[in-house]
Amino acid sequence: MPFTPGPVPEGFSPLPFRPAAVVPTPRPCRPEEVAALVEAARSLKPAPVSAVVGTASDEISRANGELLAAAWAEGGGMVLDTVRWPEAAASWRRPSHRFAGPEPDVWLVAATVPGWAAMGRRLVTDTGWSPERTFVTASLADHELIALGGIGTFDGLCGAHPDGRLWTVRRTVLRPGD
Repeated sequence: MPFTPGPVPEGFSPLPFRPAAVVPTPRPCRPEEVAALVEAARSLKPAPVSAVVGTASDEISRANGELLAAAWAEGGGMVLDTVRWPEAAASWRRPSHRFAGPEPDVWLVAATVPGWAAMGRRLVTDTGWSPERTFVTASLADHELIALGGIGTFDGLCGAHPDGRLWTVRRTVLRPGD
């Protein structure tokens, strides 16, 4: 049964709780990082086939998203859509619905902390998106993501460091891969 979002809580804003502290800019993904993300996504049960790729609008995030999409397709996966979002927006409603709407088996993300924090806040409130089925690049391995998104927004999110080591979000902590 498809997810039907409930009413948005009064006063809700997808905007982060505070302005972002200085966070690193994205850098090109290394092959080990891309391979680890795709392998982690493929390890889910039941075996995923479809993915939606999401990226920030900067050049490096877009290029990293293309790498993720190519690696997913190379292994026989189907990319349903690639969704880009701005670093700052009024509500993120349109990109969040495009991102979650196809109801893929997994989501692959190459983004920046401030934009993904706001996008995640909208996704968790307004769609059937699941952080436990979302795999992100190393640029999001920053405690600022949890601080901006809020406790629980990214619970279960999995990412890879540049060397391919995995990490997950558990409440307020970035933990080494389980």
